[in-house]
Amino acid sequence: MRRARRGERPGHSATTAHAQAAYPFLAEAGLGAPGAYIGRDACGGAFVFDPWAAYERGALTGPNMLIVGQLGKGKSALLKTYLARQRVFGRQGWVLDPKGEFTPLAAALGGSVIALAPGGQVRLNAISSRMGGEAQLSLLRAVAAAALGRELAPEEDAGLRVALAAPAQGAAEPTLPAVVEALLHPSEAMVAELVMAPGEFAIATRQVALALQRLCCGDLRGMFDGPTSPGLSLDAPLVVLDLSAVQDSAALGILMTCAAAWLQGVVAERKRAAEAGGPGGAKLIVIVDEAWRITADLGVAEWLQQSFKLSRAHGTQNVIALHRLSDLGAAGAAGSREARIAEGLIADADTRVVFAQPPDQVPALRNLLGLTSTEAELVPTLRRGEALWQIGRRSFLVQHRLSSFERALVDTDARMLAHRGPPGGAPAA
Repeated sequence: MRRARRGERPGHSATTAHAQAAYPFLAEAGLGAPGAYIGRDACGGAFVFDPWAAYERGALTGPNMLIVGQLGKGKSALLKTYLARQRVFGRQGWVLDPKGEFTPLAAALGGSVIALAPGGQVRLNAISSRMGGEAQLSLLRAVAAAALGRELAPEEDAGLRVALAAPAQGAAEPTLPAVVEALLHPSEAMVAELVMAPGEFAIATRQVALALQRLCCGDLRGMFDGPTSPGLSLDAPLVVLDLSAVQDSAALGILMTCAAAWLQGVVAERKRAAEAGGPGGAKLIVIVDEAWRITADLGVAEWLQQSFKLSRAHGTQNVIALHRLSDLGAAGAAGSREARIAEGLIADADTRVVFAQPPDQVPALRNLLGLTSTEAELVPTLRRGEALWQIGRRSFLVQHRLSSFERALVDTDARMLAHRGPPGGAPAA
């Protein structure tokens, strides 16, 4: 060691084990598992990630991911390139897209876009028999609670149960219009099962029936009010459920819930096919963008939490994307069941990716994500495309890298910057 000059602090010697504790980002050697290329870590090395490979190596206990990022910091760019690069390894992507941003990516990958609009030609049956039994009823409860904007009363819950079973006794598959019809005109068997008079049943279930009727006959008709349209390409490399036609509707959360329910039914059907010895399909990445829109309702939040917990059994990675962590926290008052479920979703996401956040979000990040003081100080200073990756108990500082082809594909600044020509840096998100 050279002699320190006057006024200069002497150098410090330490073992590698001690140095990595003091400077965690400088000592990381990656996850030790193969995966899709994401970018470069703080040491300049390549950073790759695949939840299934990381799970096999013991680096993760579950595949779910939470991505948080301010507008313009690279969240959407990561989501899109992650789907494209995972396709190299045979992964399939499904996206619940409320803004219509993933259509160019689907076109580039040879994917399928299912555009939903009031009075449109495409319908999805959110309570299809393909999900079976208790899951089917659970999804109907979630959709009804979202439509009501509150928890279901016990009589409403029971009414939904018998109404769902009533159409199933015939040849036709249960649909929302059939459930509404059964609630408004109950059979003798339905009211007898609940030991209620017909008039009493009608009064107890009228609100939930009318709330669901809006999806069948009101301004939201033509999307989830019948059997699933035939000919939909569900085996494409990327399937996008485009809800941009209703992105400004106050009912977008309800519609996202219905679309997510339909997706979950397809996942359950594939799982049963695999268990029966048939093809189970590719590993699946399900992305819910603007996830805060469907977590404000208790019934929907409970259903989403259940999907997170079943991810390993289904071989599915659930990814929820938000602008701020407080968007999830706004699901309910502190200590409420909604708030506890939101915290549970965060806990069940074993991979957390945090792009730049404003300083007022740092306390929540420290509390809910367990950031160290060094990580907390770092988050407000992150540059575009730079993010803190928490994977299990390890942390990485990663700069997302884009190819020239990807930069044009994922650009969301086109309308804002059209007069300036092609963007020079990483695209905004």
